[in-house]
Amino acid sequence: MAELWIWPVALGVFGAVIGSFIATLVIRWPHDRSVMVGRSHCDSCDAALGPLDLIPLLSAAISRGRCRRCAARIDPLHWQIELIALAIGAIAGLVVSGPIALAGAVFGWLLLALAALDVTEFWLPDRLTITLALTGIAAGMLGVDPPLFDRLIGGLAGFSSLWLIGAAYKRFRGREGLGGGDPKLLGGIGLWLGWQMLPAVLLLASMTGLAIALTSKLTGRGGALDDRMPFGALLAIAAYPAWLFLLGYTP
Repeated sequence: MAELWIWPVALGVFGAVIGSFIATLVIRWPHDRSVMVGRSHCDSCDAALGPLDLIPLLSAAISRGRCRRCAARIDPLHWQIELIALAIGAIAGLVVSGPIALAGAVFGWLLLALAALDVTEFWLPDRLTITLALTGIAAGMLGVDPPLFDRLIGGLAGFSSLWLIGAAYKRFRGREGLGGGDPKLLGGIGLWLGWQMLPAVLLLASMTGLAIALTSKLTGRGGALDDRMPFGALLAIAAYPAWLFLLGYTP
């Protein structure tokens, strides 16, 4: 019985650590600040952070989200992303176990990084979408379902479908309707999910975006229904449940 909890616990803990890195990436990368070089430090007083300040989730809880030296508020994006990354790993470990669970968690963590950057910066970096695509191909080559051929079709179909929609929108409306990273992201998602799941991902992402826009409009907190929205983040949010479905129901 205890073995059933090994993978969700291990991937959950590992996810919290990965989430700490993702949060730092999301905060620093758009401002050309290195993630790999230099010690972590407070953004307000520039004091170097020690080991006790860097424990995912726990440090933020103990310090109540403030720097222990200057009491400045720490960006809540840190603990929010750490918590989501923990949940991604734990859920993957609950649905299946072994290397396939790790593959699903990696997929989720990459989607989390892309979604967070799209929400905060409207940016889907090519290096991350390429990483998503390459890991999807690698998983297929290692025998993780869906088969590699279905993945390759999914990658081509995902990219080309959104690219054509974006090109048609620009031609008829005279302005960009989709960001340049959205087709690449859906292509990367297709390389993980295969072509069969892409319609469900697109439908769920579109319905979620419409629901958000309508809610904002009805509550007086939003503008027009065609205002800019991080569609890449919606694709990422829709893709992970689709992958969990494949994990749980692949024979």
